[in-house]
Amino acid sequence: MLSRVLSASIIGIDAHIVEVEVDITSRGLPHFSMVGLPDTAVKESKDRVRAALKNIGFSFPLKQLTVNLAPADLKKEGSSFDLPIAIGIISAEGIISSDFANAFLFTGELSLDGRIKPVRGALSMALKAKELGLKGLILPEENAPEAAVVQGIPVFGLKSLPEVIDFLSGGKFQKAFEVNLNKAMEENSIYEDDFFEVKGQEHAKRALEVGASGAHNVLMIGPPGSGKTMLAKRLPTILPSMTFDEALETTRIHSVVGLLREGQPLLATRPFRSPHHTISDVALVGGGQIPKPGEVSLSHNGVLFLDELPEFKRNVLEVLRQPLENGEVTVSRAVASITYPASFMLVAAMNPCPCGYLGDSRHQCMCTPSQIHRYRHRVSGPLLDRIDIHIEVPAVPYKDLSTEYSGEKSVEIRKRVISARAIQLERFKDEKKIYSNGQMKTRHIKKYCKLKSDAQTLLDTAMQKLGLSARAYTRILKLSRTIADLEASEDIQSHHISEAIQYRTLDRGMF
Repeated sequence: MLSRVLSASIIGIDAHIVEVEVDITSRGLPHFSMVGLPDTAVKESKDRVRAALKNIGFSFPLKQLTVNLAPADLKKEGSSFDLPIAIGIISAEGIISSDFANAFLFTGELSLDGRIKPVRGALSMALKAKELGLKGLILPEENAPEAAVVQGIPVFGLKSLPEVIDFLSGGKFQKAFEVNLNKAMEENSIYEDDFFEVKGQEHAKRALEVGASGAHNVLMIGPPGSGKTMLAKRLPTILPSMTFDEALETTRIHSVVGLLREGQPLLATRPFRSPHHTISDVALVGGGQIPKPGEVSLSHNGVLFLDELPEFKRNVLEVLRQPLENGEVTVSRAVASITYPASFMLVAAMNPCPCGYLGDSRHQCMCTPSQIHRYRHRVSGPLLDRIDIHIEVPAVPYKDLSTEYSGEKSVEIRKRVISARAIQLERFKDEKKIYSNGQMKTRHIKKYCKLKSDAQTLLDTAMQKLGLSARAYTRILKLSRTIADLEASEDIQSHHISEAIQYRTLDRGMF
């Protein structure tokens, strides 16, 4: 007898429907074969399914049993096909109605005693089930919270194979799992860190506020222990709160990689990813034999922090150019070509020299000019072109560390950031794929960054006196536009230009 059950395979961050076809015939010797381009984990399903069915009291058929995972040219991987294969066998034996089972999408790994274990990508599967108009999604109980955030598709989180059989046989009413979206967004949008914990570094805090307001990438330069990492970790706390659509897209990526906490329905805080400088280019942008998202995609809608920037391999840094430019990254392999979302704020940190103490009054720098030159030139010009803000983060004096004064809380800074972002959204409402000042191209700068005569005079003087490049000129205009937005000023004034020039440390020859 032939049965057909629907499941899904995750390719990139999207779910693709897989039909699990099971054919059982009494002719020939007993044999269990599986076709349809399965990987090793999928091939091992037959042993898990056989043991699980036997241990729940089901008499496994001693017949010719063929399982086909269609479409046959789509690579299948993982253990999520255990449950649909088991249901397909039971349906082919006539124990449950095949027509009723066909109305659901199944996913889940089976333990040998029939329990259903969690899998990755449940949120993407729920979106696919909703798209197809199915009656529901049947999956492990642990995956139900994340799948249930998709409205319009009933989600049934079950603990064991007998529960699934009982549900499909109509023996027990099962209520669909529900999630209060407002409560989930509120409970999962709390940050542990806060800007008021940072002592001193008022100039750096202001620079990060400007960066957050205009989505400008930031490079912090300073000696070890000056607080660069501490500042970077608190940047997400002043970014605008995530919308539901942003949270849904971010959660999908983390679900596919398996980074969601058990029972966590949504990732509503902006991601902060800080890969080690030994990371490979594949791990950074994604890839593998079957492509998986990398760190740039895991930081989508959040912050990617690269500490010790010059220590990263040059080829690793160069692959950042596409996601920084387009907000997405395309990974091409023989199996497939997949595009992942990768819209993030880049925050990088580096020492001023190999020893880290150039310009530090408390320590003597022992580096030669040639060593300093080689160290700085590990970061390519094209990458620096995509970083608008370069700031010095000096060592914090003891008097600042010992004082009781606490700076502004993140919630207060975030209010100003949100106001500036709202101005930019209104400004770029007719522009395609432009939502902030940091994304402006040359034509946008000419249109929206017109200067008054005194501001133009100040910028001309700075260009001549400091020897600023054309690259610095456009960056200063973008930054001054953001600073003006923070003051809700329609015109860019001279003090906006003056502050923007301070955020171009490398162009001013400070190091």
